[in-house]
Amino acid sequence: MITADFHLHSSFSGDSDTPMEDMVREGIRRGLRTMCFTEHWDPDFPAVDVNFSLDMDAYRSRFLELREQYASKIDLLFGVEFGMQPHLADYFQSFRQSWPFDFIIGSTHLLDGQDPYYAESRQGMDDLQLYRRYFDLLLENAQAFRGFQVYGHLDYIVRYGMYTTQHYSYAAFREPIDELLKLLVDRGAGIELNTSGLKYGLGFAHPHPDILRRYRELGGEILTVGSDAHCPEHIAYGFPVVSDLLKSCGFRYYTVFRGQKPEFLPL
Repeated sequence: MITADFHLHSSFSGDSDTPMEDMVREGIRRGLRTMCFTEHWDPDFPAVDVNFSLDMDAYRSRFLELREQYASKIDLLFGVEFGMQPHLADYFQSFRQSWPFDFIIGSTHLLDGQDPYYAESRQGMDDLQLYRRYFDLLLENAQAFRGFQVYGHLDYIVRYGMYTTQHYSYAAFREPIDELLKLLVDRGAGIELNTSGLKYGLGFAHPHPDILRRYRELGGEILTVGSDAHCPEHIAYGFPVVSDLLKSCGFRYYTVFRGQKPEFLPL
């Protein structure tokens, strides 16, 4: 089984109320050897009922306390998840140099500055239009900012379509997806396998296996595995099926990061 969960949130993220120590204890109970906290930092997020600001001083301080306290039981790593928008590229570049992150996820949570969770933000688009615009934005964000190790949950938008997976396939959006994957491979950046897609009932983890296969065909090797858990019961969600899934897509290793440097672990 995968023993490193590289996408985790606690109460330092605006959409979680779980104390970090509760997450650590559950990760140990589930047999993880490594946990990387990747608390949300989404500047300019159009907050309706969630505040995605991040108190870095408090986050870093509590993390260091727990890393020392549980050092004999689990390896805790310090990460962040940037909610990318093209106009924030310079800001994120400066921010990432101000803290000793082990790992940075770049994610796209907004659709032209709006949260796709809310139907009104989709501006009357059907699913094909919605997904196409999102994949175009993934590419725009990756072109604007290169300071992340992996791009998170590449087909996250499918959660919010009117018919979710009915009109979704890699083939339908091959052009922008391939352009993004080629850019990441050329830069030595990776993607993540985010198992929250299984939790949301999509029938696949993010991204779809066809995208995983295409990334591998293009020479992509850097791939982290994360549950995107915001509460203890979702830590390592779906991990028992991940090794076989990745092997079927051509992978033999998955990746962990320390000091933003990759290490490869056999599946």
